[in-house]
Amino acid sequence: MSDLVARTGRHQQRYEAGCRLVSGCIPFRYRNCDDTSDAKPDPEKEVEVLMINSPSGPGLLFPKGGWENDETVEEAAVREALEEAGVRGDIVSFLGDYIFKSKTLQDEFSPEGLCKAAVFAMHVREELELWPEQSTRHRTWVTIPEAAEQCRHPWMRDALLDGFIKWHASTMATPEEDVTPEG
Repeated sequence: MSDLVARTGRHQQRYEAGCRLVSGCIPFRYRNCDDTSDAKPDPEKEVEVLMINSPSGPGLLFPKGGWENDETVEEAAVREALEEAGVRGDIVSFLGDYIFKSKTLQDEFSPEGLCKAAVFAMHVREELELWPEQSTRHRTWVTIPEAAEQCRHPWMRDALLDGFIKWHASTMATPEEDVTPEG
C-alpha cells in the first residue's frame, strides 16, 4: 500500500531563515477508555502518550520529521506518526514551535543544523499492526511522568511539560468542549 511507505530524502524539505522545518506530535490516549467513541475526556482517566525508540541511541522520542513542500504542517505530523509509530489519529491542538540543533543533519540550507519543530497533540484512534518503520522503531505507551523521565531530547520534554500538559489541563478545565480538531 502506498500509504505504508516511509518518505525518504530531502528534495522536498522546507527551510526558513537557516532552519530546517520539522513537524511532529505527541500521540495520546486515555488509559482504559474506548477511544473510538466521541465521548468527552474524563478527568479521572489517566492520559498516556506514545513514544518510540531512537535507532541511533538511548531514550525515547515523539514522532517527528521533515515538513515537506507538498503538505501542510499538520499533514506532516500525521504522516510522521504513521511512518514512525504506526498510529493514526486526529490533530487536536498546536502545542508550539521548538528550536533545536541536530547533531547529525547539517546541510547546505541549514549549515548549523538548526531545526524548528512544530509540535501538535494527536488523539490516537488506531494502532496499526504493520507500519513503515516497524523494523527499526518500537512504540511504548507511557504516563506523562514516565515520558518526561525517559525523553531523550530536552526540547521534546519541554513540548511535553510546557505544551502538552498545559493544553491538556485547559481541556479538562472546560469539560463542555469536546476533543475535536481545531479548524
